[in-house]
Amino acid sequence: MNPAELAQAAPVAHDMSLFSLFWQANLVVKLVMIGLLGASVWCWAIIIDKTLLYARTKRAMDRFEDVFWSGQSLEELFRSLQSRPATGLAAVFVAAMREWKRSFEGSGRSFQSLPQRIDKVLDVTIQREVERLDSRLMILASIGSAGPYIGLFGTVVGIMSAFTSIAASKNTSLAVVAPGIAEALFATAIGLFAAIPAVLAYNKLQSEVAKMQSRLEGFADEFSAILSRQIDERISRAA
Repeated sequence: MNPAELAQAAPVAHDMSLFSLFWQANLVVKLVMIGLLGASVWCWAIIIDKTLLYARTKRAMDRFEDVFWSGQSLEELFRSLQSRPATGLAAVFVAAMREWKRSFEGSGRSFQSLPQRIDKVLDVTIQREVERLDSRLMILASIGSAGPYIGLFGTVVGIMSAFTSIAASKNTSLAVVAPGIAEALFATAIGLFAAIPAVLAYNKLQSEVAKMQSRLEGFADEFSAILSRQIDERISRAA
C-alpha cells in the first residue's frame, strides 16, 4: 500500500468536545442550539423569580393571618394596610373592606345587596392575585412541550447535512460518519436540557399556585361570613 492509500485509510482525528460539536454544526443547527440555550436561560430565570416570589407571598400570608386572627380591630388593620400596596391575603382583605366602607359611608346605605357586592369584589381580587402568581408559567409549559421537537428538527437537519457530506466524500467509515451524527444529536440533547427542567418546574409551580389560590378562597369565605354577620347585626339594630 502506497503512502497516499495509507493516508486515506488512516482515521482522521476529530475533536468531539461540546464546543467543537456546536462550531462544526450546520448553520440551521447552530441557530436551533442557540435558541434552545436562550430558552433554557429564560426558563431558569422564570423558575428562580417565581420560587422567590412564592416564598415571599407565603411569608406575607402567614404574617397577615397572624395579625388578622390576633383580635385586632378590622378598622385598625384596614387603616394600616390601605396606604401601601397589598398582595395576597392582604389584598383580598383591603378590597373587601373598601367596598364595606363605601357602602356604609355612602348616602344610600344599600345594605341588602352588600354581601353580594363584597363576594364579587373578593372573587375579582382573587382572580387578579392568581393571574399575578400564574403569569409567565405558560412560557415554561411551551418550552417544555416544544423544546424536544425543536431539538429534533435541528437533529434532522444536521443528519441530512451529514449524509450529504458523506455522499460527497464517498467515504462511509465510522470516523467520517460519527462526527456529523454527533453534531446533529447534540441539538436534541440541548432540547431535552431545556425542556425537562421546564416541565418539572411548571408542574411544581402550578401546584404552588393552586395551594395559594385555595388559601385565598378559604380566607375570602371566612372573611365574607364575618362581614355578613356584621351586616345582619347593623340591619337588625336599624330595624
